[in-house]
Amino acid sequence: MRRQDKLITDRAEQLRILDDAKVLRVGLIDGDRPYVVPMNFGRDGDDVWLHATAASGLKLECIRSNPNVCVEADHFVRLVVGPSACGHWTSHYLSVIGFGTAEIVEDLALKIRGLTAVMRKYSGRDDWEFEAAQVAKTAVIRIRLESLTGKRSPAQG
Repeated sequence: MRRQDKLITDRAEQLRILDDAKVLRVGLIDGDRPYVVPMNFGRDGDDVWLHATAASGLKLECIRSNPNVCVEADHFVRLVVGPSACGHWTSHYLSVIGFGTAEIVEDLALKIRGLTAVMRKYSGRDDWEFEAAQVAKTAVIRIRLESLTGKRSPAQG
């Protein structure tokens, strides 16, 4: 990162930014072009879980072809306005970017673990029950995060 003063190095803060985000943008590789898709997600340790609904589609094709992914989540804090466009207008935000490897989960117990992580994030509950037949036809993606960096603008000083 060019501006080291904006870098967030505290792992707990990076994970809090990730966990507090409502949407995760997942960058995939579609042949020779990038493909970015916003998704609901949950986190369990260094694993990010995605509920992809259908068992087919471009996301899954991309992962089968190349499992390397980039993820991004952010929080827009506020817009700062001024008299001119250059130098006076800016935004304050927190963001994280991570890299990892995605896999399409086939194991029923792992699928339930991932779906529980997603449901916990949005509902605050862990006590979900899932019908095996429904889980069997649901695509669940696990991203094993290999790195995560955070950025804060403006820099704290």
